[in-house]
Amino acid sequence: MEKKNPDRKNPLYRSFGYAFQGLFRTIRHERNMQIHCTAAVLVVIFGIALHISEMEWFICLILFGIVMGLECVNTSIEAVVDLVTQERKPLAKKAKDAAAGGVLIAAIMAGIIGCIIFLPKIFRLFS
Repeated sequence: MEKKNPDRKNPLYRSFGYAFQGLFRTIRHERNMQIHCTAAVLVVIFGIALHISEMEWFICLILFGIVMGLECVNTSIEAVVDLVTQERKPLAKKAKDAAAGGVLIAAIMAGIIGCIIFLPKIFRLFS
């Protein structure tokens, strides 16, 4: 049997496969990612119903990517910290809390931007 070259990279399709595995595993097992996905679905439904503009769609898609991408990074940081130590350590807490805080900031900003996009349209429906 031939030895594998450690410098040889996986084919691109394998890299994508690993990325999708990580994404789907995160969606299946992380409550906060499920919340973000639900919010994204609701935004898409409301966006279609309220006929948001092309620019508003771009903004929503960028925000989906930022929030969900940060949630994946947060999940990976938590997993690595848990791999390194199960003990309560101040630096482990700092890493986990900072990563979660990054997701929180992005989610709050996405919520505020969502209100700026959607509330005027909703108010117009009822006036």
